Amino acid sequence: MRRVCLPGPLARARDPRRSHPRPCEGALSATLSAPAPLDGKARLGLTLIAGGAVANIYYNQPLLGLIVAEFGDRAALWVPTTALVGYGLGIVGLVPLGDALPRRRLIVLQCLALALALLAVGLSRNLLALALAHLLVGVLASAAQQAVPFAAELAPDASRGRVVGQVMTGLLTGILLARTASGFIGAHLGWRPVFLIASGVALAMAGIAAATLPHTPQTHRLRYAALMTSIVGLAKTQPVLRTAALSQGLLFAGFNAFWATLALLVEAPPFGLTAAGAGLFGVIGVCGAFVAPLSGRFADRKGAKPVVLGGSLLVALSFVILWAAGTWSLVAVAVGVFLIDIGMNGALIANQTRAYALVPGARGRINTVLFTTIFVFAAVGAYAGSQAFLLVGWPGVCAVGLGFSALAVLVAARDPHPAKRPI
Repeated sequence: MRRVCLPGPLARARDPRRSHPRPCEGALSATLSAPAPLDGKARLGLTLIAGGAVANIYYNQPLLGLIVAEFGDRAALWVPTTALVGYGLGIVGLVPLGDALPRRRLIVLQCLALALALLAVGLSRNLLALALAHLLVGVLASAAQQAVPFAAELAPDASRGRVVGQVMTGLLTGILLARTASGFIGAHLGWRPVFLIASGVALAMAGIAAATLPHTPQTHRLRYAALMTSIVGLAKTQPVLRTAALSQGLLFAGFNAFWATLALLVEAPPFGLTAAGAGLFGVIGVCGAFVAPLSGRFADRKGAKPVVLGGSLLVALSFVILWAAGTWSLVAVAVGVFLIDIGMNGALIANQTRAYALVPGARGRINTVLFTTIFVFAAVGAYAGSQAFLLVGWPGVCAVGLGFSALAVLVAARDPHPAKRPI
């Protein structure tokens, strides 16, 4: 067992590579036990939980037509918005608890509560109840963001990138396939059965978590206020974390500018696809999600910087292709989707891997800093892309995406941190 210095509200985080860090003034010290081994069963469980949990905030999107028909036009705004806002609140308010409480217990409890929230969605009889239930679904679906730092905590240093990549493959696949699955079920059974089935899936995830995830002791005690305040301290004292959050946020801004407007492009002439046809592009994106473990392995061997730089260049290239041929060639659109997802997902795994390596006792709070930044940039990108499409059309969307991804390339290229972190 070893003593490490944990970042408190008034403390500066020390170099995590020291085998015996010096005490820090004002910090909370704790004794950390060696992590439980991460076997194949636990990796599979975390992968399924990550994908199954995050999917819940996207089920509503293909069902909006059915929901609007029952609850009115305002449902088109309130239902998807409350789900996404809730997810952001969960990342900020619940994910940091994993640094103070056993994550296995948190994941099980969140999945059980998520099952009840989804049941409430399926039984809602007015718009207010539906919106509030979706808010709770979003908050509790942040169990997906408990799974990723848990994997990073349990993984050995030499294979952390590969393990994080595998779990993130589950999360990204859940995002991309949620719309396809809910649209198919909704078209045949209606929108309510989608959420009733999802409630049963959430119960199953609680069982999977209880059966597959290892017990980890409560490593240290932090009051909730101190836990939340220390998030600001991490952002201030960890330049690698700031760089990772900024570069990934810029890529997500371009990513969301594209996805927020893709349906508008392919459903209009000359393509004239249906909503179902537009949704099939998500299947192409799943292929990109499976690059995540490969990116993690490369980051383990060579460091994060070349992976982030390469991913950013791929995203920029995709917008060049989409700008040149996206208005007349579905093949170009498909290639753009593929490259965007490969580049964005590869960079994400590398940025997560280097961020999780910074302060072992604070991975939940590091995840909060990283994904809160990403969500802010994602919202900005979606808004900018939508406005550009309305004002200029598809070239405007491509210009916005290329601008964000070019900035990400610049941040990655100018990153002063070493290409490979010593282990």
